[in-house]
Amino acid sequence: MPEGVEIVTVYDRSGLISRAVDSLWKSLLEELAIVALICVIFLFHVRSSLVAVISLPLGILTAFIVMHLQGLNANIMSLGGIAIAIGAMIDGAIVMIENMHKHMERTPLTPENRWQVVAKSASEVGPALFFSLLIITVSFIPVFTLEAQEGRMFSPLAFTKTYAMAASAALAVTVVPVLMGYFIRGKVVAESNNPVNRILIAGYMPLLKGVLRFPKTTLAMAVVILLIGIWPVNQIGSEFIPDLDEGDLMYMPTTYPGLSIGKARELLQQTDKLIATVPEVNTVFGKIGRADTATDPAPLTMIETFIQLKPKDQWREGMTTEKLKKEMDALVRFPGLTNAWVMPIKTRIDMLATGIKTPVGIKVAGEDLKEIQAIGQQLEQVLKDVPGTASVYSERVAGGRYIKVDIQREQAARYGLNIADVQQVVATAIGGMNVSQTIEGLERYPINLRYPQHYRDSPEQLALLPIVTPAGERIALGDVAKVYVEEGPPAIKSENARLNGWTFVDIEGVDVGTYVEQAMVTVQEQLDLPAGYSVTWSGQYEYMQRAKEKMTYVIPLTLAIIIILLYMNFRSFAEVAIILGTLPLAVIGSIWLMFLLNFNFSVAVAVGFIALAGVAVEIGVIMLTYLNQSYSQFVSDCKEKGAPFRREELFQAVTHGAGLRVRPVMMTGVSTIAGLLPIMFSSGTGAEVVSRIAAPMVGGMLSAMVLTLLVLPVVYYLWRGYSLKS
Repeated sequence: MPEGVEIVTVYDRSGLISRAVDSLWKSLLEELAIVALICVIFLFHVRSSLVAVISLPLGILTAFIVMHLQGLNANIMSLGGIAIAIGAMIDGAIVMIENMHKHMERTPLTPENRWQVVAKSASEVGPALFFSLLIITVSFIPVFTLEAQEGRMFSPLAFTKTYAMAASAALAVTVVPVLMGYFIRGKVVAESNNPVNRILIAGYMPLLKGVLRFPKTTLAMAVVILLIGIWPVNQIGSEFIPDLDEGDLMYMPTTYPGLSIGKARELLQQTDKLIATVPEVNTVFGKIGRADTATDPAPLTMIETFIQLKPKDQWREGMTTEKLKKEMDALVRFPGLTNAWVMPIKTRIDMLATGIKTPVGIKVAGEDLKEIQAIGQQLEQVLKDVPGTASVYSERVAGGRYIKVDIQREQAARYGLNIADVQQVVATAIGGMNVSQTIEGLERYPINLRYPQHYRDSPEQLALLPIVTPAGERIALGDVAKVYVEEGPPAIKSENARLNGWTFVDIEGVDVGTYVEQAMVTVQEQLDLPAGYSVTWSGQYEYMQRAKEKMTYVIPLTLAIIIILLYMNFRSFAEVAIILGTLPLAVIGSIWLMFLLNFNFSVAVAVGFIALAGVAVEIGVIMLTYLNQSYSQFVSDCKEKGAPFRREELFQAVTHGAGLRVRPVMMTGVSTIAGLLPIMFSSGTGAEVVSRIAAPMVGGMLSAMVLTLLVLPVVYYLWRGYSLKS
């Protein structure tokens, strides 16, 4: 490098990528540790816990192998898919181990009968487990139908979660029984002697017997809870995808057209210097105008300033990105400059997709640019009073400044000049003329000759440009043409073969969905559109609407897949209906947790709901399997004794099936919930997205567990009781 010259990085995404991946790896390790601890606490047998702990890395490793073969790299979404699957991946091993413990209590293990006990215990729950894990796997397939930006974003997550769950389903019925045969040895603490299980049964059995004594009242209460539970739906906002804190900022203000290059340079330097005074700012690099390439159509009215921030541990105490944006917005205030503080990567993607750099944009289409500009200026006045508006700027599509040389044909003809003669003088004087070339080795450069700048720096000076007529007379350009400044379009945009003018709206303290709903009402009431003109809402709202339309059939498709798989396992529509009853109350828990955490509905949340559908059904399948086993056992015992099977025996069968198998249901539910807590409460890079996926699953599993333990046995009791009557 020459002396005094240095290369300075003005924007670097590698730090964001490293922070995001490191944050997810940390969450994955925390999840593994928590799930292993849950196994030890519930099973009270370290060797048994090892079976579950060993099967988990095997499933994750299988997912990584398929990822490598497919060419997927480690990023926020691909690792996030494994992170949200860890809790459910271990469920198969947990239920298998717990069932073997039950068999070992009845039949002590010996070298001779070990593999018989393993085979019998595994075959009892294996098919139902395989189907429940398969449901979790297959129910996520509709996520692959997402398209465009959301499809590219969530497909890595869908791939890795599907691979991980498919691997765990296969391992649950192949490797886990073999590991149980080798690892589960020695003295196993009986369920009745396990302090954790004793506490669970002591708390659960009175509740279970109470709800079974008043089954119809219990169902009525469940319906009331369901109706009350949907109240927060209207209180929750909506957005496309939660904003990812990229660690850097981009300042993209807009100026009015007609800005001179000198003033633009001055404005850029002033804004850069002001931003650089903020203690949290590391470097500032601003650009105004565009490069000499068709890929950068930025006008002179648009400033792009990259702001690299220092690491957060060097920030002032209590400072956040939002507070920083507000501080800089108050600091950088210039007349005619409309501020916008955005995230660099997200804004680039938005501009490439819709051309809108702010969260909300309005596209006015019509025939006349002046009328489009007038409508845009009305929108500025209408929207500035809408709650949540941070700034609003409408493009001046007819507000450019042009120097027009209007040739007077009659006067030119008097001097023997035609239009081409006058235009040649103007072109040569202002644009110059190539008179020769200079050759330097293999390089060639044109030699351009034109008038000095002071001859052409104003309309008045241009009017004095000399012209020599064919007759040899010397006249000025002003003698044969009028030179003046007129307004015209600085740039012409069109969509669907119609002229467009765009309005950019930056918002704060409100979600996109709520803001657009309020703004639409205000615009409808206060804006009078002329005939032939239309207003289209764009930006993130456009993505949101597309994703919402897609979800209207993606979620029913998920339910359809679940119903088909459940019927293939149980061969009974009644039992399928009982399990599907877990979903509404599971959704209630999700909605309330989102409301309490102040999360908005988004594509990430929708993916969380789709994932919830699979795991909520799983614990319903496990409970129903145990209830069916207990029911069959009691019916068989009554037949052997020659006694009738009455409602009293049914009550005992349901109590026995649900009450004595509370441990595996609690283990599967708690392992899923606890496995998701590290990513739901993580604060690292990328947490904004993965926490929105985890929240519906955590809230839903909490309410689904209550439903499965209390309401599902009641529904089963009523169903079997009805068949006894008939």
